Amino acid sequence: MSYIKHKSEESMEDYLETILLLQRKKGNIRSIDIANELGYTKASVSIAMKSLREKELITVTDTGYIALTGSGLARAESVLERHTLLKDWLIKLGVNPDVAEEEACRIEHDISEETFELLKKAYLK
Repeated sequence: MSYIKHKSEESMEDYLETILLLQRKKGNIRSIDIANELGYTKASVSIAMKSLREKELITVTDTGYIALTGSGLARAESVLERHTLLKDWLIKLGVNPDVAEEEACRIEHDISEETFELLKKAYLK
């Protein structure tokens, strides 16, 4: 059985994680904040935000402010937890922090829930 996610799902998770981090840093955010953070065009972010709204992972106010829904927040926190733990674990193993950051970004999407929970258990001992 394959746990590898499609690129569109990886992209969605990256957007959710970015929204969460930006909200923690800035409070209220708009599409332009996400575009600036990720280095994407405003049009690309707009398409992604439409998709996230349709999946009921975010809401967008009439004034353009973006907020995570309950399910969007849960998904974003899960991705961030995976990213943080994987990055810290790689650094602890001796991986260069910049490389650990990049690799954690890739691994966070592809690791199964079962494997992540076992890794988390072992790492947090």
